[in-house]
Amino acid sequence: MHQKEIKTYYDHLACTYDKDRFNNTYGQYIDAQERNFLTSFFDQNQRLKTILDLGCGTGRLLSFATDGVDFSNEMLAQAKAKHPGKNLQPGSITEIPYENNSFDCIFSFHVIMHQNKETTQRFLSESWRKLNRNGFLIFDYPARSRRRNIVSTEQWHAGNSFTSEEISFLICNHWKIIETRGVLFFPVHRIPKSLRRFFLPLDNFLCRSFFKKWASYQILVLQKVA
Repeated sequence: MHQKEIKTYYDHLACTYDKDRFNNTYGQYIDAQERNFLTSFFDQNQRLKTILDLGCGTGRLLSFATDGVDFSNEMLAQAKAKHPGKNLQPGSITEIPYENNSFDCIFSFHVIMHQNKETTQRFLSESWRKLNRNGFLIFDYPARSRRRNIVSTEQWHAGNSFTSEEISFLICNHWKIIETRGVLFFPVHRIPKSLRRFFLPLDNFLCRSFFKKWASYQILVLQKVA
């Protein structure tokens, strides 16, 4: 699916996105893990003042950011209604509508999974330009080793998976890996809904441990190298 088709898909989905994707035990499970990670990261890096949620969608994680960018105007409208005080702009992961060296940190969740390798490389280059010296880039991607555990209803959804070796090749000499973290160690879609919340604390623990490399998704924290 091309970018224009993905944009149309999310424009149509905007009004029901939060309810359909995160108002259920599966979505809440993932949301809790991502919030747990971001809370921990920003608590440890309180000096970061300008933070961009790139691909902010309806604003689910905008409470962690000062600014937001998304390519869907309909998704942005939902985000603006929830976060009227945030600076939100239309744009994309390869064309961020800010000056170079604008941010201390950029994070992007549930976005790279929809792209191809070429777009991912352009995303890395664009983010590098927009970050301040020693700025951080955080993004998630489906792990190739656990691709079979990711539920995909669309051919393009979660189609951009990586191995750790491929990620190392993409970042080259422009980035330094600061931290990795797993998300969704257990195949939650196979666990009864009434029991899922009991697995969450153990999932969080395993995704911070040696076992994180077997999680379905990986969160990568990069630091810009001048």
